[in-house]
Amino acid sequence: MSVSSDKFIFLCLIVVVCLGSMRARAESNTGASRMVEVADGVSLRVIEAGKPGAVPALVFIPGWSTGADIWRHQMDTFAKAHRVIAFDPRSQGESTKTTSGNTPEIRAQDLHALLERLGVQRTVLIGWSQGVQDVAAYVELYGTKNLAGIVLVDAAVSDGADGMAARPDETAAQFKMFAVYQAHQKEYLGGMMRAIISKSQRDDAIQGLVSTGMKTPPDVGVAMLVADMFGVNRTPALKKIDSPTLIIASAKSGELARQQAAANQIPRARLEKVEDAGHAVFVDQPDRFDELVTEFLAKLATNSAPH
Repeated sequence: MSVSSDKFIFLCLIVVVCLGSMRARAESNTGASRMVEVADGVSLRVIEAGKPGAVPALVFIPGWSTGADIWRHQMDTFAKAHRVIAFDPRSQGESTKTTSGNTPEIRAQDLHALLERLGVQRTVLIGWSQGVQDVAAYVELYGTKNLAGIVLVDAAVSDGADGMAARPDETAAQFKMFAVYQAHQKEYLGGMMRAIISKSQRDDAIQGLVSTGMKTPPDVGVAMLVADMFGVNRTPALKKIDSPTLIIASAKSGELARQQAAANQIPRARLEKVEDAGHAVFVDQPDRFDELVTEFLAKLATNSAPH
């Protein structure tokens, strides 16, 4: 072997070591990923960052066909002062795929078990889209005893089958989309991601979201949506929420009026509208979203401080 070959191999080793170090630093910045069992045969992929402390942990709950990684920007922001946790719900992302239990009520049980496994005593639940249904189901099942606060992001709490009668055209459109999704899952997800995120994104970012969505079997995905939107009337949970609550909505959301109605039913809630944002408001306007959550957390800290 020539000297030049030795030098080449040496340089390659340096590059490999450096890249490995860079990956390790990137992982530490955004939190380590691991699997946590929450039920017999069901494990969730969980990302954690920050350190446990006196302040409440922030738990980020993603929407339908997405996973923990969609919250990376927020985890980076809030890990500086809080323990932050995000996860792939069952049958999404890298978590266990199941043919049953793909409802907000069972996902709420998964969430409760996850918080117990992680030793979380006090938390702020931050649910987006489908995650709003999961938070409502959690409150219905477990109340608000361990909740320091709640953030609901751009979705109305479902009124179940009553909504089908109240909004028949919207329901018919949804069922038509179910058929498209089942027949053309990849194309559907690509169009959906570009619709819910109004700001231009890198192609690899969109493809990453599509790839995550493809890990949910399409028949399971349809079952999730039916359970989310039409299965249970979860609006009674709104009156049971006595924790401070922030509702963050896109100013152009089709469910804006229903989100405002929810804010009116929750004694300690306020609604904030985010301009120039699609359904994924925290992706389109991350700085504004983080600012609203930061202000909300500061008020929680002030109100809980001893007088």
